[in-house]
Amino acid sequence: MLSVGRAVKSGILQLPVRLSGLGSPSGVQMFSGLGSPSGVQMFSGLGSPSGVQMFSGLGSPSGVQMFSGLGSPSGVQMLSGVRRLSGGAGAAGWYSSLSDSAPVHLCEHYLVSVQQVSGLPWWLSIIVATLSVRTLITLPLATYQMVIIGKVEALQAEISELAKRLRYEVSIRAKERGWTEKQSRFQFKKNLRRIVSQLYIRDNCHPFKASLLIWVQLPLWISVSLALRNLSLDQSVLQPEMASGGALWFPDLTSPDATWILPLCLGLTNLLIVEVFSLQRVSPSRFQRIMTNSVRAVSVLMIPIAATVPSSMALYWLTSSLVGFGHNLILRSPAILKILKLQTVKSESPYRDIVSAFISKYFK
Repeated sequence: MLSVGRAVKSGILQLPVRLSGLGSPSGVQMFSGLGSPSGVQMFSGLGSPSGVQMFSGLGSPSGVQMFSGLGSPSGVQMLSGVRRLSGGAGAAGWYSSLSDSAPVHLCEHYLVSVQQVSGLPWWLSIIVATLSVRTLITLPLATYQMVIIGKVEALQAEISELAKRLRYEVSIRAKERGWTEKQSRFQFKKNLRRIVSQLYIRDNCHPFKASLLIWVQLPLWISVSLALRNLSLDQSVLQPEMASGGALWFPDLTSPDATWILPLCLGLTNLLIVEVFSLQRVSPSRFQRIMTNSVRAVSVLMIPIAATVPSSMALYWLTSSLVGFGHNLILRSPAILKILKLQTVKSESPYRDIVSAFISKYFK
């Protein structure tokens, strides 16, 4: 088998062959793995579980702390060391277990703490809590994701050059060893995977690390959503406060938005996020097109779902979408990219380019 910098064994064949002149980085080790970073995109900022930039972010239940000195509401119970702000009644099964889990109760504590400390009405407290969680937890993770993706993209030129030299070396070795076309392709793909893995290890930028955001975002999105649902139930001691804690056309946060304004705003916001990020891919692959259409379908599906849940949940989903979208626009600023030392600055006016591309695609 062909290798970079050393001889290795290959299945049946013993091929102590080196790729002369490849100039592979010293000290780089081999592990299986591949992955062309093309198509590594995340739909950040979606308030529903994001997609690729699924959907950007929520806060993590870890790091949610109680504010000392707060008086607990009457009737609050203890459950496994976590104060229960909602009742234990509910449909039996996994959904009941999930809504009664420790992460969900931690999110309840966090939401109640924000409201009690700030003294704000519940609708505004939900907005403040969402903004703080996304800024303190998911924004740093989104920044880390951008750094990883930027490093992977920066490796593409080097990977392309190494692939050309590897292809030539394989063709020479195939003539010497009498390999078939299938054997040549096997040797090329296997060694290319090793070379790419070496480069990822060298620069500490394996694409899997870019998925850290979604592994934090999705569980927290679910936990906060269920926490708001629990606080909106009749069994919750805070249900009366939630019932009168709304504003404008949704005065009752425990009931669905009968006007459908929040659900429609949520769906349109998510669709806007999808379209803005899809504009950045000039020649999307088939997989990227499938993922984009799937996220569009989920964004539309969230409209009727948001119309059937308490307004507190719909408000949280909408706020999460807007905050996430705003954070991702900030991260595209040339000044931020320079601070992060990313070499992917393609334009000094990214916002103007986004608006121009959007208008050109949908209004001309």
